[in-house]
Amino acid sequence: MAIRKQKLELTWIGKEERPRLEPRILLEDQELSYHATHRVTEKDIFDNRLIFGDNLLALKALEQEFAGRVKCSYIDPPFNTQQAFEHYDDGLEHSIWLGLIRDRLEIIRRLLADDGTLFIHIDDNELAYLIVLLDEIFGRVNRISIISFKQGSATGHKAINPGVVSTSNFVVIYAKNKSNWTPNRVFTARAERDKRYGQFIENYEDPYPNWRFMSLAKAFAGSLRLPERSLKKALGTEYEEKLTQFVVNNASHVIQLARPNYSAVSAAARALIDASLANRNEVMRLEREGYSDMYFVGGQRILFYAGKLKLVDGQYVSGEPLTSIWDDILSNNLHNEGGVAFPKGKKPEALIKRCLDLVTNPDDLVLDSFAGSGTTGAVAHKMGRRWIMVELGEHCHTHIIPRLKKVIDGEDPGGISKAVNWKGGGGFRYYRLAPSLLEKDRWGNWVINKTYNGAMLAEALCKLEGFTYAPSDTIYWQHGRSTEQDFIYVTTASLTHEQLQELAGEVGPYRTLLVLCTAFRGRGDYANLTVKKIPRQVLSRCEWGHDDYSLKVENLPQKPAEPIQLPLFGEETP
Repeated sequence: MAIRKQKLELTWIGKEERPRLEPRILLEDQELSYHATHRVTEKDIFDNRLIFGDNLLALKALEQEFAGRVKCSYIDPPFNTQQAFEHYDDGLEHSIWLGLIRDRLEIIRRLLADDGTLFIHIDDNELAYLIVLLDEIFGRVNRISIISFKQGSATGHKAINPGVVSTSNFVVIYAKNKSNWTPNRVFTARAERDKRYGQFIENYEDPYPNWRFMSLAKAFAGSLRLPERSLKKALGTEYEEKLTQFVVNNASHVIQLARPNYSAVSAAARALIDASLANRNEVMRLEREGYSDMYFVGGQRILFYAGKLKLVDGQYVSGEPLTSIWDDILSNNLHNEGGVAFPKGKKPEALIKRCLDLVTNPDDLVLDSFAGSGTTGAVAHKMGRRWIMVELGEHCHTHIIPRLKKVIDGEDPGGISKAVNWKGGGGFRYYRLAPSLLEKDRWGNWVINKTYNGAMLAEALCKLEGFTYAPSDTIYWQHGRSTEQDFIYVTTASLTHEQLQELAGEVGPYRTLLVLCTAFRGRGDYANLTVKKIPRQVLSRCEWGHDDYSLKVENLPQKPAEPIQLPLFGEETP
């Protein structure tokens, strides 16, 4: 007896209803594209893309060219649904949100490279639903981490209300294929100096057997030519800051002595520990190929503060490995970071940088389909990553373009500019989504959109039929190809039998051609031609004329009316 396979999944109203998306073409507006005219280097990236239009249609438009090529996608979708759906029942509210997000996540997954990563910024309102949905789309095995991100502080009006004050958002991380996922090692700065390192090698430059040790406080006082016992009083509130800087500047001299785990170290290390115990005042060294040398004195290992220093945001600081709690990047007090104001919607450049530091390298492709104020593109640009952003709102023009121009011109000193030593350069190309290929005429018939010229029509039908748009400069009937021998030809002409016969002869016996035309009069089959009429050939493919799949209340289905209760027989009508 066959056993029916079952799976754990999230269900919601209308889950099986999926939009039949039209794969639109993208039209570049060169007047809004922008490139650096100075500080141009061979490392500059100019083919970044800013796309204006509905992000679901834009993702579909990108799929053919970029499937499997995106290294990292960071998205910050609308998640304050209690405001967006105040007139809808709770069940319908979550169902609509889940459907909208699901449709986008499925395409993003196809766009990701096999070693790619998805970051989603979300709050606790939809977090649980989102995780289950992502488990279903990406696979639970590909869940990397759920980051708690400190969004603000418990101050102001939030601190007045009783109960738990919400100060956190979350960044959910999934891999396309965890078995191929290779993150970079990322460190964060420690909030405080590690005070266990309290000793100082006075003559570190001398041969190690001659090293002399003193207290860190004595060495610090000596550097300032001040008495040790009055040092704190002399420096006042600056004491800890100046001491920390002294430790960082002299990290190879600052040490702590730690008793090693005898059973966990190598036999050579154990032998040196024993020798060190027998000669307590002698510094001993264990040389290790491929690793830093180990030093011992009095049976204890000498640990150097230099081993704790990591390069974080352009500075060497005491660092620790990245954890799942990011409380060192506050999203308040951003003000005009990037030169644009975007209240309650802007994300810190440092947050995006951390995500890109973790999973990308220079020249990798980064995607953000909810661009907002353009932070992802600005950060990716400064870090030498290629990027694609999509935004439907008018702030694409009022916020994102001005911000990117400042980045490219080297006139944005804020955000991560100092950390990555950004000076300007590169550029981007601006695209709009083309209108729908088909529109209705005055009698209600679907016809080819009158705004389409021949090149647009050919490119659109290539995309619909799965061909790569590659018009030949010399062969009129080669508008695109699917293989080296299979081509497509698009024309608005009505073709006669004689024209088709001549075309078949030009194609020859070793090539095939899909011919899309408005009408044809053929007599018999053509061995190497497949002839179809447009628009009839594509009518059933998509939802034509649907331009906006965005999360807007006015675009959502109306809440069903309450059923009318009819009086029972014999009752009076109220």
